[in-house]
Amino acid sequence: MADSSTLVSETGRSLLADSSVLESKMIETSKENVFRATVLDVEEEMPQIETRVVLVQEAGKREELQKALEEIKMPYIKTDTIEELGDFDSPEFETIFVVSDFQAPIFSNLCKADCRVIGPPVVLHCAQKGEPLPFSCRPLYCASMLNLVLCFTGFRKKDELVKLVTLVHHMGGIIRRDFSSKVTHLVANSTHGDKFRIAVSLGIPIVKAEWIYKAWEKRNEIDFCAADDDFRNQFKVPPFQDCMLSFLGFSDDEKANMEEMTEMQGGHYLPVGDERCTHLVVEESTVKDLPFEPLKKLYVVKQEWFWGSIQMDARAGESMYLFEKSESPDFKKSVSLLSLSTPNSNRKRRRLKETLAQLTRETDLSPFPPRKRPSAEHSLSIGSLLDISNTPESSTANGETPKSCARPSKNSTPLPLKQSARWQVAKELYQTESNYVDILTTIIQLFQVPLEKEGQLGGPILAQEEIKTIFGSIPDILDVHTKIKEDLEDLMINWTESKSIGDIILKYSKDLLKTYPPFVNFFEMSKETITRCEKQKPRFHAFLKINQAKPECGRQSLAELLIRPVQRLPSVALLLNDIKKHTAEENPDKITLERAIESLKEVMTHINEDKRKTEAQRQFFDVVYEVDGCPANLLSSHRSLVQRLETVALGDDICDRGEQVTLFLFNDCLEIARKRHKVIGAFKSPHGHTRPPASLKHVVLMPLSQIKKVLDIRETEDCQKAFALVVRPPTELNNKLLSFQMTTEDPCKEDWLKMLCRHVANTICKADAENLIYVADPDSVEVNTKDMDSTLSRASRAIKKTSKKVTRAFSFSKTPKRALRRALMSHSATEGRSPSCSESYIGSRLTSTSSLAGVHSPSLVSLPSIFEKRSHTLSRSTTHLV
Repeated sequence: MADSSTLVSETGRSLLADSSVLESKMIETSKENVFRATVLDVEEEMPQIETRVVLVQEAGKREELQKALEEIKMPYIKTDTIEELGDFDSPEFETIFVVSDFQAPIFSNLCKADCRVIGPPVVLHCAQKGEPLPFSCRPLYCASMLNLVLCFTGFRKKDELVKLVTLVHHMGGIIRRDFSSKVTHLVANSTHGDKFRIAVSLGIPIVKAEWIYKAWEKRNEIDFCAADDDFRNQFKVPPFQDCMLSFLGFSDDEKANMEEMTEMQGGHYLPVGDERCTHLVVEESTVKDLPFEPLKKLYVVKQEWFWGSIQMDARAGESMYLFEKSESPDFKKSVSLLSLSTPNSNRKRRRLKETLAQLTRETDLSPFPPRKRPSAEHSLSIGSLLDISNTPESSTANGETPKSCARPSKNSTPLPLKQSARWQVAKELYQTESNYVDILTTIIQLFQVPLEKEGQLGGPILAQEEIKTIFGSIPDILDVHTKIKEDLEDLMINWTESKSIGDIILKYSKDLLKTYPPFVNFFEMSKETITRCEKQKPRFHAFLKINQAKPECGRQSLAELLIRPVQRLPSVALLLNDIKKHTAEENPDKITLERAIESLKEVMTHINEDKRKTEAQRQFFDVVYEVDGCPANLLSSHRSLVQRLETVALGDDICDRGEQVTLFLFNDCLEIARKRHKVIGAFKSPHGHTRPPASLKHVVLMPLSQIKKVLDIRETEDCQKAFALVVRPPTELNNKLLSFQMTTEDPCKEDWLKMLCRHVANTICKADAENLIYVADPDSVEVNTKDMDSTLSRASRAIKKTSKKVTRAFSFSKTPKRALRRALMSHSATEGRSPSCSESYIGSRLTSTSSLAGVHSPSLVSLPSIFEKRSHTLSRSTTHLV
């Protein structure tokens, strides 16, 4: 069956022409130079052939056809039968028949006689465009598939295929048996086969046969085009057509989402292990081995295949995404390898210190500045200089080159053995800036650039307006901070205490003021656009899922990454304050730092003037009112309360063991407060409104950057719902272990630890938040909760607390005269003297402590007789001593 092709007329108009005619004209053209004179003579002798149009049956009754032919100056006649013409096959005329019904018997007769037949839409189309009637070797009803090249795959019934090919020809389309680069559409009845795979790789639209049938139904619409995206997309072959999917290793929410997406994309889902399944989608990060032996016909693929198929709007090749069994799973090394089980307490403390040092070394930020090549064998690396646990003594003991004998590498800077606090904070500023630049680069390279790329498989994922709304001025922000990072790097390489850090910030303050407000002010709109597009556009949802699983993102969503610019400037301001705090008064950078901090405040004020949220402020004030002694600098426009957690202290570092402790997790710091033992009274405002008294006592406000590791302590019979924090302030060389036991069910420990690590990672500008969590055995860090819930332990802790209160009340170092006067007055009352009213009151308060006579306390040793003589007059609670 001959194909149709396109021929350009003398006037430049695109017309349909028979391929054989086109070939003959090409041959004639090639011979033009040889037979030019002969051809001209033949043309002069050839008679002129007149073209006429015959309106057959119903076509002759349509006035719009007659008017259209008059507009293109084409003569026409009307007839009901072919026999009426008599000379329809005369060589003197080129006759074109216009037939309204291509199913009528007269149409079949014209086709058998090899007559030129067109439909009414062709006439109307040419009149509308001002073009002459096209020449076609096949019957042409309309031009809705003009210039489209189609290929078929997966059709087994010959009758159905012949019918589809005929309809395509009637609409002006071209058919190719073999798939080539000229094919514009693949009509698929199956998602298998080479043609389907090639079409997917080339981004060729793949449609169902229904597309052709529906286009034929619209054949009488003059301006209709079957290649229109809105029309064609209704009949695209969905990615999971003919697929039965199962999902293994996903959470319930993820599984429900993927099952819903499967049905939206033309597939079906079945339970894991069902023999009818064609694909088993595996979460490779959680599944190390399959629970059954898969059948040969079952594709076991990674989740990237699932989301990749949705993103490119076609089923991806399974061979690139096959799941391979892990022969040697790489599990995280447990702290149990460092178990402290020796009976010697000194050795246990030493090994505990080594354990904390090991944990800290694993979480230290990447060394700086980046080395272009490894240093010499005996040179001291930058990493060892930054590792504060690498003291000269430990290096020598381990057989390493002492620092005093080491030669610095080319890219390293000789530093003092004991770095100053100013250097420590400056190091943290550089490292967080480097991490921040990496994250901005990830946002652009992993998300923005692919979305803006032209020629995407399946067409653009997002419109340009949506991309601009989401990313805003991120590239401009990256340019500024890349320059800041480079300047800080040069400063750290050539470090001296007189180097000015404030000058770097002041140098780029105008650029920060220019680039940040456009992004921060429209950040909420950016998040809303992401949420809306993710719901409405499955390909964008799949695109986000694919990138979120990549290590560069650390399993963070795009919205979570985009919040970093909102948090960065306040974080820089806090670090500059710390640097200023550790800068000597005579250092010229002291004044420069103050100016730099003020410039950042101006930028943040300009950004946040319309962004303050009433609800966030209310939460802050609730915390301030509830925590007695809460630092005033907790209140900040950039800070938000994330989670509150009730715990019990398991160590003695910041609170007594067994004391109730409340943790307030903010986006950049952790407020630790203990429960007050006695609420003295309520605060009464000048307006007469009474505020509830503070029930908590401030202990410490800890920046999240000081948390170097989060320990998930394994659940045992002696240890339940416990976790610990490895903390190291920037000005200290020793690590601290803060351990707690959760006392509430909500949130669960796993969710709390993930949430905490996520915000720690945000603060230090790291993407791999999960690497901050370390699994530890209770014995390795000397933590247990066995005695936390017993009645006896609660009583002993209460006695211990009360003992401390009494110790403070009778401490002669604090108020010797007052305490001695009370003791003497109480003693005289026991010997029979009638006390006065005030003395009676004092005595009654002293009698309440007699039950503590058996408690050993340094402040009570000198007063045993007083408590023994008054032990029978207990009348008040020990809390009156507060």
